[in-house]
Amino acid sequence: MDYFDIFVSILGSTIRLSIPLIFTALAGLFSERAGIVDIGLEGKMLAAAFAAACLAYVSGSAWIGLLGGIGISIGFSMIHGFASITNRGNQIVSGVALNFIAAGLTIVLGQAWFSQGGRTPGLTGDARFSPIILPGADFMRDVPIVGPLYANVISGNNILTYLAFAAVPLSWWILYRTRFGLRLRAVGENPAAVDTAGISVSWLRFRALIVTGILGGFAGAYLAIAQSAAFINNMSAGKGYIALAALIFAKWKPVPVMLACLLFGFLDAVANFMQGKSIPMIGEVPVQIFQALPYVLTCILLAGFIGIAHPPKAGGVPYVKER
Repeated sequence: MDYFDIFVSILGSTIRLSIPLIFTALAGLFSERAGIVDIGLEGKMLAAAFAAACLAYVSGSAWIGLLGGIGISIGFSMIHGFASITNRGNQIVSGVALNFIAAGLTIVLGQAWFSQGGRTPGLTGDARFSPIILPGADFMRDVPIVGPLYANVISGNNILTYLAFAAVPLSWWILYRTRFGLRLRAVGENPAAVDTAGISVSWLRFRALIVTGILGGFAGAYLAIAQSAAFINNMSAGKGYIALAALIFAKWKPVPVMLACLLFGFLDAVANFMQGKSIPMIGEVPVQIFQALPYVLTCILLAGFIGIAHPPKAGGVPYVKER
């Protein structure tokens, strides 16, 4: 395998590994732009993955599994909204509690329903999203440089992969070119001004959490019924927290969010590729070092090495209606 083949292989893996991060980071983008800090993204993704795998297995349809994942993710969002918006509870505590609930409940229910140690049975056929071969991929495969990129990176991905990249410009358009987006950004900066204009702050934030739930459902469904063919215990593996780091790294902007997620996906792809490989003059490096790279980068970014990142001013602060 020459260097270009290695590059194409890593690039294709980068795309596939970045998709759950893109969906989850965009989910956090909508909630945080509305002033709701959502640490529970990890739990939403994990619960959605479990629900998607269960329903896809029972129904034999990946689309029903996707709807189930979206439904449970929206449910988690509504619980978070009830705790932090309606009851003005601490948003961090609420999100962490949802993460614990998802981690424990998926294992208990998985063992009770399927008796496979918390796993779900393997999915085959229409129960999972299959790769889509784009027109001309086989013809282009032998074309130098462009052909392998088109055939192995652009083509051969499942429908959720293309939806993830389509969600980036769509999110930008919603946030910056629609009335809903304008109000969403305003409520994250100055909810009192929005309230004065006669717009319900609570309802606007709940709508933002619904969008968060939808995108979180896509992320979880991708993990269980697109990237994998079953639910596995703790299969989110901290991706919700990495997505939050990407969101901060990108300074709460959709296109930089995608680029940050691709960076984390690239590090993950390199870690997978380097398993069992030797580095010249160094020898074989323990794979755990490469596997830790995304998490190390997360710590570095969150430590403040990204310049000044100003979150929405009302983020994490419950709104009390002025009288």
